[in-house]
Amino acid sequence: MSIELKNEFGLIDISQDTVAQIAGGAAIECYGIVGMASKHQIRDGLTDILRKENFTKGVLVRQEKDNLHIDMYIIVSYGTKISEIAYQVQSKVKYTLNKSLGMSVKSVNVYVQGVRVANV
Repeated sequence: MSIELKNEFGLIDISQDTVAQIAGGAAIECYGIVGMASKHQIRDGLTDILRKENFTKGVLVRQEKDNLHIDMYIIVSYGTKISEIAYQVQSKVKYTLNKSLGMSVKSVNVYVQGVRVANV
């Protein structure tokens, strides 16, 4: 499935995997994020931290009319304020997708799947 953008020049199709890759890359840059988790924990394994090439397993992209809805599954660092990390992820993902795609992001839902001690 793909996301369709219409402009004065024509129609643009962007795959949901591409949107998920952009959103995952933006989220992983935020302070306090250890990694992305799988949205299917039972099937994929509870303790897996996704690598960069597998961000699409930790991000769910939905389109309703001209709005995007993003669900992100993350693992946070121990000792950080989870509410602040979630807010930073929401802000960064919304900004990055708006600048990259030119679409408004209606919601970014953050699901914290675990807390880990970050390797120093």
